[in-house]
Amino acid sequence: MKHKVMVILFIGTLLPLLACAGTSQKNMEQADTYLTLQQWNEAVSEYSKVIEKNPDLALAYSKRGQAYAAKEDWTAAISDLSKAIELDPKLIEAYIHRAAVYHAQEQWDLAISDLNKAIELDPNLAEAYSSRGFTYASKGESDLALADLNKAIELDPKLEEAYYNRGLVYNSQSKWDMGIADLSKVIELDPSNFTAYNDRGTAYTNIQKLDLAIYDLNKAIELKPDYAVAYYNRGLVYEEQGQSEKAIADFSKAMELEPGLPLVRHALAELYAGRGYDYRIAGEYDLAEVDLKKAVELDPNLAVAWFQLGSLNNDNGQWDLANTNLSKAIELAPDIASYYTNRAYSYLGLGELDKAIADYSKAIDLDSGYTLAYYNRGIAYYNAGKSDLAIADLNKVIQISTDPDLTALAQDRVSEIQSQH
Repeated sequence: MKHKVMVILFIGTLLPLLACAGTSQKNMEQADTYLTLQQWNEAVSEYSKVIEKNPDLALAYSKRGQAYAAKEDWTAAISDLSKAIELDPKLIEAYIHRAAVYHAQEQWDLAISDLNKAIELDPNLAEAYSSRGFTYASKGESDLALADLNKAIELDPKLEEAYYNRGLVYNSQSKWDMGIADLSKVIELDPSNFTAYNDRGTAYTNIQKLDLAIYDLNKAIELKPDYAVAYYNRGLVYEEQGQSEKAIADFSKAMELEPGLPLVRHALAELYAGRGYDYRIAGEYDLAEVDLKKAVELDPNLAVAWFQLGSLNNDNGQWDLANTNLSKAIELAPDIASYYTNRAYSYLGLGELDKAIADYSKAIDLDSGYTLAYYNRGIAYYNAGKSDLAIADLNKVIQISTDPDLTALAQDRVSEIQSQH
């Protein structure tokens, strides 16, 4: 999960620098208030007034850069933060915030370089170690990340973000218990941290403590009712528990809140495809069709949904439609043998024996032990007047099948064919 750029305020350094600045000091104080209230545009405007009157004031550039970063105006943020560093090479906060912008742009090495400088200037700055640890983690260097995060916690045992980031690193290493411990510490330090509840909930999910996972995800949603990720994660738990209706409701809510999340659309499509299959097996074809059409609407690249829809068409004798939908499934997933056998069945319904035989042959190429494909190709060969090939396929079934019923059926067919010659 990507983190937003964190705005860190260093207001304590402000008054001495501007004690004689008069109106500029008022502008700076107002700008800081806007920054604290997360009113980014207003903060930028006020800091710009300060800079107009004090063009060499590094702190004003640094703070305006923070506001630009919060607006995700990366170019303006980098420009201001770099100007602040040019004016005051020892301004630690400018390095930290420029590192955060580089991190947001996934320019890991530049971010680490700035954090190295911040640590050089203040070796006891826990936040810098925490941020560098997070950057190392994002870069995939977990050992370096943990070293920095441990150092941050040593320097400041109440630094919430360090526990949070270390918990995420442990989770990425599947060290779930350690991740849960750190995320629990975050929640202890800040019971309103909805992301910590969400991430602890996913950790509980991964160790199959599903009731605890539901509790945490409920809490995350309670704290932030528009938190799409928590609905998605809770939907995954409900799916794991076999509560498909609740899972569909949560996935649908997540998609409503974040329509651009392809992961959610895919998960919801899979759920509809699975329920559509269950309806089909139960003979509830109308309900199956509704769900399977919904699945392909949500994710047109979900091959299994097209396969199930085509198989349902076969069940209903809709041969043309079945062939179209099964061809789509094969286009998306060309290496699944059963997709070809089901399309072969639609070709049989259309009276196209040669195409059916070609599909059964493709299925056998993909799975040389696919006994049902040999059996059906044998019957197709017989109907095409190719008795020798039919007998060869049926004997193959007798030779390799572990299903006594299918073996007996193949033996009967061989006897019938031989009796006619």
